[in-house]
Amino acid sequence: MLRDLTPVLWAAEEDRELLDTRYRLTDRLAEAVTAAGFARHFVPARRGGTAGSFTRLLETTAQLAETCASTAWCAALYAAHGRLSSYLPEQGQEELWGASPDVRIAASVVPPQGTARRAGSSWHLTGTWRMASGVDHATWVLLASSTPGDGGAVEHRIFAVPRADVTVRDTWRPIGLRGTGTNTVEADVLVSGHLTCTVGDLARPRPDAARCHTVPYGLVAALIFAGPVLGAARGMVRAWQDDLAGRDVPASTGRLLARSSAQIGAAQLLLEQAAWRSDHAEVTPLLTAENQRDVTLAVEWCGDAADQLLRGLGARALAEGDPQQRRWRDIAAARAHGALSFETAAARYAEVALSGPKPATSEARAA
Repeated sequence: MLRDLTPVLWAAEEDRELLDTRYRLTDRLAEAVTAAGFARHFVPARRGGTAGSFTRLLETTAQLAETCASTAWCAALYAAHGRLSSYLPEQGQEELWGASPDVRIAASVVPPQGTARRAGSSWHLTGTWRMASGVDHATWVLLASSTPGDGGAVEHRIFAVPRADVTVRDTWRPIGLRGTGTNTVEADVLVSGHLTCTVGDLARPRPDAARCHTVPYGLVAALIFAGPVLGAARGMVRAWQDDLAGRDVPASTGRLLARSSAQIGAAQLLLEQAAWRSDHAEVTPLLTAENQRDVTLAVEWCGDAADQLLRGLGARALAEGDPQQRRWRDIAAARAHGALSFETAAARYAEVALSGPKPATSEARAA
């Protein structure tokens, strides 16, 4: 179970300016995120982890992002990468979590990059991987490459590599999510066979596993990134309310606040529904498409509301260091992530929903 977030929130508030100038988490923030239970959230219970829920992760990352979206982003991904690592062979899991489930794991797995070649029972992994959030404070890194599969097929293969065995290049200089340390990784390593699995393994049935380890990757991939966006948007509304409380405001300002807050509230309902499905609903191709549709649309709504709120601040929001501009930049940066593309999700949903006879939608089942 994720623990009290108060120490993380306090550290995030205190270190916020350092994140923007150092372009990574501070040491104490990384430790606070771990102490709060994010790294162990999806680690199997037999390894001392929580094997937790997607609903709880959404709630806590959104709460954290109201103070700092960068911290929430890293917290969400440390949790998510623990879930991916649970698909490694048992010997690999023992190597990761034999001493403790509180292991921070970074990743660059989509798209596959670099080169992997067989070397006996191991793999020789070489190349460069971009966009590994939180890698400076990680103990392990998941890196993915395309490898030959059965019958000439190409597999999307994931390799677990000790952070000490790779080189991290300081390349992260974005407009938003500055504190995530989403740097570039270079590797030239030999990876044992027990430290690798394929993305196809993530979709294979695991009847004796916890719910969080049985759902397909596509059902929850976008949801992991949505909590920080929701929280940052809620933070913008909260700051507006605090600033305007007790003051006479024009009707147009009141309408802007009402519309934006309602839009973010509606987005939260969609995300909570997607998290509930991930935790409880029978998984079908249509359910997966519904989740992708709803999560990406919710992120669009949060982004649109943030745009409106920033414009409503006028020239004041142009000042460097304005906290509302910072939240808006964080949301804009998050929306650029490929997993949060509504266009891609909409095309997939239409393909599945219009493919002929199908089971009832989750909305119909809940009715």
